[in-house]
Amino acid sequence: MTKEGALHEGTNSDGDEKQIIEELNPGERARILRKIDWHLLPLVTSLFLLSFLDRVNVGNAKVAGMSTDLNLTGFKYNIAAAVLFIPYSLAEVPSNIALKLFRPSRWIPTIMVAWGLVMTLMCLVNSFQSLVVARLFLGLAEAGLFPGVNYYLCLWYPRSQLSKRIAIFFSAATIAGAFGGLLAYGIEYMEGVGGLHGWQWIFCLEGIVTVLVAFLSFFLMYDYPETAKFLTESERVYIVNMLKEDANNLSTHYHIRFVLQAMKDYKTYVQTLIYIGLVVPGYAIALFSPTIINDLGYSAANAQLLSVPPFVLGCIATILVGIKSDQHNLRGPYIIGGAFVSLVGYILLYCSVQAGPSYAGACLAALGVFSTVAVDLAWMISNAGGDLKRGVVIAIVIGLGNLGGICSSFIYIDPPRYHIGHGTVMAFLSLSILMSMFAMWDYNRLNKKKETQCREENITDDRRDEFRDMGDASPLFR
Repeated sequence: MTKEGALHEGTNSDGDEKQIIEELNPGERARILRKIDWHLLPLVTSLFLLSFLDRVNVGNAKVAGMSTDLNLTGFKYNIAAAVLFIPYSLAEVPSNIALKLFRPSRWIPTIMVAWGLVMTLMCLVNSFQSLVVARLFLGLAEAGLFPGVNYYLCLWYPRSQLSKRIAIFFSAATIAGAFGGLLAYGIEYMEGVGGLHGWQWIFCLEGIVTVLVAFLSFFLMYDYPETAKFLTESERVYIVNMLKEDANNLSTHYHIRFVLQAMKDYKTYVQTLIYIGLVVPGYAIALFSPTIINDLGYSAANAQLLSVPPFVLGCIATILVGIKSDQHNLRGPYIIGGAFVSLVGYILLYCSVQAGPSYAGACLAALGVFSTVAVDLAWMISNAGGDLKRGVVIAIVIGLGNLGGICSSFIYIDPPRYHIGHGTVMAFLSLSILMSMFAMWDYNRLNKKKETQCREENITDDRRDEFRDMGDASPLFR
């Protein structure tokens, strides 16, 4: 059954729907959202934790001896880290379109099984060439998860409630960074077990866990509010109508024109620049924090452990900032503030010659940049109108933004001070701050323009069906 068919079949007349909604008090409405939280967020957060862990554990494997065993001299490690982002970026738009055409509970677990198998088999790589091939397939298989889950969440929550939910979901990246260091520290002691090195066991064990969780998610993941069995009839009516009101009744069906709307909209590329300015520092921290800490004079084992606190701080900041952003209904100022905190951290890393201040800088850098990403994603999602256009915008922004991972892979080339890497990251953070300031001004300008148009042309909510296929260009969309 189509999403629209389920909606038609699962609701009564407009009058009955209105009565059901009016009978719900604010406490009941909040309870319904919390009920959705408990059924959705633990699962998607776990999926992203495994995804991010599998994507960046190559950094832990490098410190654990992979570089020596595979003779990763010169730029070989950087190339192996970077190649993942090429198919990862190119496959994101097709994947989100596929998510729209197929059921989320089938598409997301399927791609998860694929990348889990690739990760498990990476324990067999025995050369630089085989590592590069494995990372290419890992990027292709993983591509749909992050944009897919962001798209999935916007099908369940109104725009004003997205930031804290995405923050909880995205906090899995910081948990993965912390957990990855602890896990790598323990797995290194499996050196020689089964004829494998410790770094090979990192790939093998983490891949097996991913495959097991993927099979479980086939049975645990829900598709849409219209078909969710855990919702009662009144709860379903409330959620469906709330989402329709939040989207100004914009189209939800597939049509190529909505794809083209997303690709031709300049706001898509403004958001891409903001996002890439945050992604480059984020991936730099994830891929190189064990190496940077190692080069501050700490042993490899202690570097794995000391890479944990910056991610823990980032996790806490991500959730707190996401909650505050929703409470104040503000996005841009929180992105600018977090990017500035991260900028201060990188200035410390760039200028300091002592391990203590440099490590403090690493903590500030992680705390600041990770806290901004979820807010930026919520901002980008909230300003794209219509289901399909929103899904394509998410995929374009995340896809092009993740090309920044290629940049992150090649900038940390001058140990032990890494001036090139830190300087490049500071430039990208500055880009994000400047583009966020422009976006704030531009969105305010567009809203005032639409308000004037509605007033002069007497456009009210009862005419919203006239603008159903216009996406966020609708004069009623804010």
